[in-house]
Amino acid sequence: MTGVTLTWLGQAGFLLRGGGATVLVDPFLSNVDERRIPPPLDPTTLSDVDLVLCTHEHWDHLDGPTVAAVTMASPDARVVVPAPVADQAVAAGVPAQRVVGAVAYEPLTGLAISVTPVPACHGVDVADAYNFGQDLSGGLVRYLGYVLEFADVRVYHAGDTTWWPGQERVLRDLGVHVALLPINGRDAVREAANIVGNLDHREAALLAAAAGVELLVPMHWDMFEANRGFPDQLVAVIERLGLDVPTLVPRIMRPFHFMPAGQVTPAGQVTPADTG
Repeated sequence: MTGVTLTWLGQAGFLLRGGGATVLVDPFLSNVDERRIPPPLDPTTLSDVDLVLCTHEHWDHLDGPTVAAVTMASPDARVVVPAPVADQAVAAGVPAQRVVGAVAYEPLTGLAISVTPVPACHGVDVADAYNFGQDLSGGLVRYLGYVLEFADVRVYHAGDTTWWPGQERVLRDLGVHVALLPINGRDAVREAANIVGNLDHREAALLAAAAGVELLVPMHWDMFEANRGFPDQLVAVIERLGLDVPTLVPRIMRPFHFMPAGQVTPAGQVTPADTG
């Protein structure tokens, strides 16, 4: 079957299978007290992973114990992180020769799939947000999203980000079909608690529309009580604004399969995956 199968793991974590490759992005599977939802998978059981991608250093995205466990269970897996935090992956227990330091706009080849890193506008702390983290990283972009190419489907995982100038054009130029976007937003109350925010539901809808994607999947709205987002409001604002943005609100561990337009008419098709 062509296309790609996506399984949401909660927060920003996804398991993707397509083109013969198995890819994890931002897997957060550590059983920490702050979680609202228990880990849906034991990372030690993930023995067929080809690639693990982490978007930035916050522990719900670069979950050191999870990444180390996956690389031990999957001895051929490579781990992609922003170049400025490659040492953090090594410190977590990933062999240095299996860590790939990613640089914004420099495509990664020779992996199980082709990956194009793109900037994310975020911050380690509120005091240094919202930007690309270059002042902290010798001029390199510290926070990334990734465009993953699975033969006939390109999936954009935004990581943690606000809408930065030209982002929609970059996604259009890269031919993104599916956009995985955070919707938890940001506000003064959370920022006073040093919670660096993201797109809110309205911004995610407008960005997806401007980028012309075939499917929007909201993420990063479920895991922490103090940092929730509202996918029902995303659906409502798309309808209220009359946006042509097909949207799927995922359920944890409920795979869905995406095929792009051109294989089905008139638009991309999303179906439950056959987990048989």
